[in-house]
Amino acid sequence: MAHDVEITKNDTPTIAENIGTRCEILPTVDIFEHDNELMLKADIPGVRKEDIEINYEKDELSIFGKGSPSEQDNWNATTREFTTADYRRSFRVGKGIDIDKISAEYDNGVLTLHLPKSEALKPRQIKIQAN
Repeated sequence: MAHDVEITKNDTPTIAENIGTRCEILPTVDIFEHDNELMLKADIPGVRKEDIEINYEKDELSIFGKGSPSEQDNWNATTREFTTADYRRSFRVGKGIDIDKISAEYDNGVLTLHLPKSEALKPRQIKIQAN
């Protein structure tokens, strides 16, 4: 399958970067291509759907997920290995994406973005006309 549409990762994933008392993580992302669209899957566990922001501006698609603290009511932590983390990732998107039709879904910590190709780039079959 030819790569007619381009999406470029702007940053390389790292484990985490501390920002004050919070941690910011570059989520791991897989990108798949089909005849009609690109599909991007990002792992952002521990984030509620309403705490995810997806923005597109000037050929850049950005994802931000604000992690929720995991507090146990009436318990004092004696040891803490988990930290509240936010997730941020951005991508440079080529001109072949129909930005008005981008859609997203979130299930079990995985954000799936559908980036439909513009009609001009979709494969099509040309029919031969009879004389």
